[in-house]
Amino acid sequence: MSIDIVLSRRSIRKYTDQRVSDADMIRLLEAGMAAPSSRNLKPWHFVTVTSRETLDRLAEAHPHGKMLFEATAAIAVCGQIDISPDYWVQDCSAATENILVAAAALGLGSCWLGVHPREERIEAIGAVLGIPDDIGILSLIAVGHPAEKKEARTQYDESRVHRGGWQTD
Repeated sequence: MSIDIVLSRRSIRKYTDQRVSDADMIRLLEAGMAAPSSRNLKPWHFVTVTSRETLDRLAEAHPHGKMLFEATAAIAVCGQIDISPDYWVQDCSAATENILVAAAALGLGSCWLGVHPREERIEAIGAVLGIPDDIGILSLIAVGHPAEKKEARTQYDESRVHRGGWQTD
């Protein structure tokens, strides 16, 4: 994979009605599970959704999830908190990013919807998907075949780089 895949990954909010293949969903999950994990504890669990009814319920449950009305799949990235209470958020964030980059590599569109730490989002998404209370819900990822094209870009900002230590001059 070239760095261009990372730079071409953009949040896609418009999708065609073509379904995401089972093989592509497995590739996305493989990418998620290839993420680094603190002490290799791998606290993640993934809930995949392809049912139109459930996708629509998720779109209604998440305040910024309207693109789920068009997406043909979604993945909830969850963490088993008791396995890694200190680092489940970081581990699941790495898994989420891997899935987003893998979607771009497969020619799919995706969009990260934050859930954790918003209690109202955790409760709403958890209720739709039947996720147990002791499982953290980090994110919801909309997935589908893109109906919009966004140009690759860099967001490099030299003012955010501090070489050799924190220097403000």
